[in-house]
Amino acid sequence: MMSVLLSPITIGQLSLKNRVVMAPMCMYEVKKEDGIVTPFHFAHYGARAIANVGLIMIEATAVQPEGRITKHDLGLWDDKQTEKFTHLVDSLHYLGSKVGVQLAHAGRKAEDALQPLAPSPIAFNSSSKIPKAITQDEIKQIRTDFIAAARRAQQAGVDVIEIHAAHGYLISEFLSPLSNHRSDDYGGSLANRYRLLHEIVTDIRAHFSGSLWVRLSLSDYDQSGQQNTIADWQQIGQWLERDGIDVIDVSTGGVMDYAPDLPLHGGYQTPFATAMKQVVGIPVATVGLLDSPDLAEYILQTKQADLIMEGRVLLRNTNWLADAAQKLHDHNFKPFNDSYQRGQLK
Repeated sequence: MMSVLLSPITIGQLSLKNRVVMAPMCMYEVKKEDGIVTPFHFAHYGARAIANVGLIMIEATAVQPEGRITKHDLGLWDDKQTEKFTHLVDSLHYLGSKVGVQLAHAGRKAEDALQPLAPSPIAFNSSSKIPKAITQDEIKQIRTDFIAAARRAQQAGVDVIEIHAAHGYLISEFLSPLSNHRSDDYGGSLANRYRLLHEIVTDIRAHFSGSLWVRLSLSDYDQSGQQNTIADWQQIGQWLERDGIDVIDVSTGGVMDYAPDLPLHGGYQTPFATAMKQVVGIPVATVGLLDSPDLAEYILQTKQADLIMEGRVLLRNTNWLADAAQKLHDHNFKPFNDSYQRGQLK
């Protein structure tokens, strides 16, 4: 029998050999602070490609140096970064995985910025810097930088670009009424707060021929009643589908310094993905403590989501897919690269 988790899926022109996506996870391994791929990244991502992860999403990659979460992040703001990035993409393709990159601007959560930018001068928490309210000229520059980074990513040969609009980084800050108190065209109504994401999506869609994804946080875990409602997020999802997005990657949290207001258990974020799936006709990915192959399979079989984003479990267990194949009794799945077949349990 073939499991759904380990079976192929086609999304537009993108064909994946299974429905496991390595979630983007910052590694902070750029010790030279130049944004350039290092030997660590070849080993780190290469090991997951050998283990047959269907799509490897390279960690949050900054579109400008001031938009890094830390100085140790990857970047695609400079042509000098493209050569090594291309070599990484080529090596992962050689090992059999499709490759995505998450393009990001950290906004007020740019830890090393002298003066972080944000939609409004509201700090993330009491120990954070008060950001500068971004001007319309600076918004235009950030749009230009996203386009340039997307062009470099396409030049490098990526199959997927994911726009990071979650976890309280710049675009996420614009979407949330908790962090966006603007009175211009980028604040106020839901449509205005969506404007920056809309512009970046349409800018990149016009220049990138691959699969375009967006990651969203569908809850700020705010108890004041001021956060976006699920209906608001569903509207944003429908706008994204209209604007040409191929997959919505659903997560939660990060805009405010709040802990989740629900028990943390396997699949605790999946109901948010399911709510999005109810109103859009494009695939939806889910993430969050999906360590159990049985749970991941159940989510897919019951059509709560279409793709499974695996994060920390792939840090702990490179060969998670091989274990999943055994657990799910999927004898059709080839869990190793040919050179590793002797290590497969009979």
